[in-house]
Amino acid sequence: MGFFRLLNSFRVRLLLVLAGLLVATLGVQFYLNRLSEQQVARTIAEQEQALTAGISLAAQTFPTTKRINELDQELGFLLREKHAGRITNVLIVKDEGHIPNRLDDEDIIDDSLDPKFIPERLEDGTDKYFTVATAQLPRLVNADQPASTQPVAGEPRAFTISAATSRGLNYIIVVLGSAQMHESHSLWQDARPLLPTLAVLLIATLAAAILVWRFTRPIQELSDAARRVAAGDFNFRVPSATRRDEMGELAAVFNEMIARLGGMRDLESRLNLAERSAVVGRLASAIAHEIRNPLNYINLTLDHLRTSLAPSDPQKRATVERLTTQLKAEVARINTRISEFLKYTRPAQLEMRPVNLRELVEDALRIVEGQAAESNIETRVEAEGDIPPVRGDAESLRSIFTNLIINAVQAMEGNGAGGRLTITLSTTEAERRACVRFADTGRGIEAENVSQVFEPYFSTKETGTGLGLAIVKKAVDDHDGTISVTSKHGEGTTFTVTLPTAGNDEGGTMNDE
Repeated sequence: MGFFRLLNSFRVRLLLVLAGLLVATLGVQFYLNRLSEQQVARTIAEQEQALTAGISLAAQTFPTTKRINELDQELGFLLREKHAGRITNVLIVKDEGHIPNRLDDEDIIDDSLDPKFIPERLEDGTDKYFTVATAQLPRLVNADQPASTQPVAGEPRAFTISAATSRGLNYIIVVLGSAQMHESHSLWQDARPLLPTLAVLLIATLAAAILVWRFTRPIQELSDAARRVAAGDFNFRVPSATRRDEMGELAAVFNEMIARLGGMRDLESRLNLAERSAVVGRLASAIAHEIRNPLNYINLTLDHLRTSLAPSDPQKRATVERLTTQLKAEVARINTRISEFLKYTRPAQLEMRPVNLRELVEDALRIVEGQAAESNIETRVEAEGDIPPVRGDAESLRSIFTNLIINAVQAMEGNGAGGRLTITLSTTEAERRACVRFADTGRGIEAENVSQVFEPYFSTKETGTGLGLAIVKKAVDDHDGTISVTSKHGEGTTFTVTLPTAGNDEGGTMNDE
């Protein structure tokens, strides 16, 4: 088990690959060296064979009167060597004794495999001989003495062999051409032996590039993941966690860290929300205590006015009765709002039943009719088709609509040009949900603030508490509804509330109130 775990190690696999590349490079280089040695051996053997053939042919000319080229044409002895370019010429040179017992440029050529160096018969009956200098021989190598310098395999050269005959001292010169004279010398020929090594290096480079790409990909993924975590994104995982090496273990640990950070962020959000809710609860308790005492006094005073100080005139008594009843109703509504404010962080106790949506909207709109008229604000309720009843708590829904209407009117006040508030009722999703849109032509909301309008304590008003829309959002959520907002600064704002219709719950009734 430990051995296989070792093989899965990133470092061990990388070392094995590098070792394999090294062995492959050494093997190819060894193979090339062997080929080079064999080529050198073949070249030397060809030169020795050609030299032996040239000496043998030259030796046969001594007991005969034939020229070397005539003898070669009869026997075909050197045809293959001449075609291969190895033996380019065979010369018989007479030692003229200018330098005793030594070949020099003034010695004359008595016979030649190349016809242009054979002595010519002149018109006066004498012979014209060519000297060794006219043959332009390559580097001379004395076969009777050890070479003073190391010969290069395949280079052109001339071997001299001294031969004492009845006609005096002669030299046999066998001229060898280059081993590759029959081939055109080019850069390609020089570079061709390097091609296998180049191929190995290219393969090694390609393998190294693949390895680098493969083994650094998890590092790149981890780098990208670190940037996303730094940006606050915890909803992803590094895919390299499926690997079984160190990089896979690192990716798995990184994914675990991301999950924990995400959990910590969610916990922090819940704690922050709980802290805000606790602050809201404490603030609501303090406000309720300060407000309810005067409200109770007002309520008791209204009862005293209605019972003890009512005028004797029946008409005036009726007027006082009507006004005190309306005041007591508004006091009760304020008490209800305070109770809702206190219960913001607690589960809502709603009395769910089918309610008429239009009646609730019009009832909420009456509260601001006088204020809207003073500010030259037009209010209008429109219905797109028949609007079915919705299932909800009437007081809670009335509070939602009242808050949204008041916000819309306040957004249009003070601009001097009035405005327009249009409340549109419609149905969506095959009449399974009712939709209420509150569109105003007020100052609008800044784009960067739109996503925060439902957060507690966020407000764009100088005297706002930032709880109105947060309470609205909670009340809508308690009704299994949705609320959204679209706004363009300077042009207006639209709040859209959707609520399930009464027919969506089992046993629900469609009767209007």
